[in-house]
Amino acid sequence: MIETDLLIIGAGPTGLFTVFEAGLLKLKCHLIDALPQPGGQLSELYPKKPIFDIPGYPTVLAGELVANLLEQIKQFEPGFTLAETAETIDTLADGTFVVTTNKGTKHHAKAVAIAGGLGTFEPRKPLIDGIEKYEEQGVEYFVKDPELFRNKKIVIAGGGDSALDWSIFLANVASQVTLMHRRNEFRGALDSVEKVQELKQAGKINLITPAEVVAIQGEGHLQSITIEIEGEQQQLDTDFFIPLFGLTPKLGAIANWGLEIEKNAIKVNNALDYQTNIPGIYAIGDVNTYPGKLKLILCGFHEATLMCQSVYQRLNPGKKYVLKYTTVSGVDGFDGTRKEAEKAVVKSID
Repeated sequence: MIETDLLIIGAGPTGLFTVFEAGLLKLKCHLIDALPQPGGQLSELYPKKPIFDIPGYPTVLAGELVANLLEQIKQFEPGFTLAETAETIDTLADGTFVVTTNKGTKHHAKAVAIAGGLGTFEPRKPLIDGIEKYEEQGVEYFVKDPELFRNKKIVIAGGGDSALDWSIFLANVASQVTLMHRRNEFRGALDSVEKVQELKQAGKINLITPAEVVAIQGEGHLQSITIEIEGEQQQLDTDFFIPLFGLTPKLGAIANWGLEIEKNAIKVNNALDYQTNIPGIYAIGDVNTYPGKLKLILCGFHEATLMCQSVYQRLNPGKKYVLKYTTVSGVDGFDGTRKEAEKAVVKSID
């Protein structure tokens, strides 16, 4: 039985940052994740993808952000149960919880934070006959390593941010980038659409709309695709076809825990502390829902911060917590006085 103060289900960016905020409150954390490494989607799906909306970072690669988060929490020595899925949860008489994984590992916690992102998920695949035999043989649903496409001809299909962002990024990697969408209008950010148009004018992106892929061909490895444009079909040679139609999320076993679910997300009280309908169980990040919810990493960080305050009060009833800024209290090695902090700043300047 693994003992911890706060059990975090999901080791993505929100789950990792929760360890930091909990650590400031002297709360011990343990994380469970179905993936074999921390980082969630950032590590598994697009470690080389640049992220632009993390405060203080004009741009940061997804994998680099995960590495920084892990470095930030290292001092608090969190525990990890990786490559295992949280299957069941039992509430004990004293209000604590026992969470058991699919491999039988048991975790005893005083509070539980579900930070499972989109939950378990799989890519939405285009309805093309025989596409399965080309998967990982020219058909890729995620861009894990851009170097795979170095000096190759690629076709990206989709109308959202992922399709736009990767088309822009890979324009300087692949020998030829073709972006296709079944409509003339894109759903992604306006500045990304404008950037794609600029790259089209510069001859770095071949933009085809409205169009869709209806067949794929190749011996052993993808060699060409058939596209349909306004009822007319034509063949296009390519080394890779990357359909980016989004993910189909599923909560998995968590959906059977008695939590209030709305549109495949967990309802929480965002006016207070992101607690679910079960006291002591919280949901933060993309896995939760409430009026005005935005699925952004920085929103998950904010939710984690407020949630940890509630967990502290749950574990220390009646004990008053006085918020101290880390610029004054520090994180490790300071005694919490402004004088010590000022000494440290002067020393670093010297």
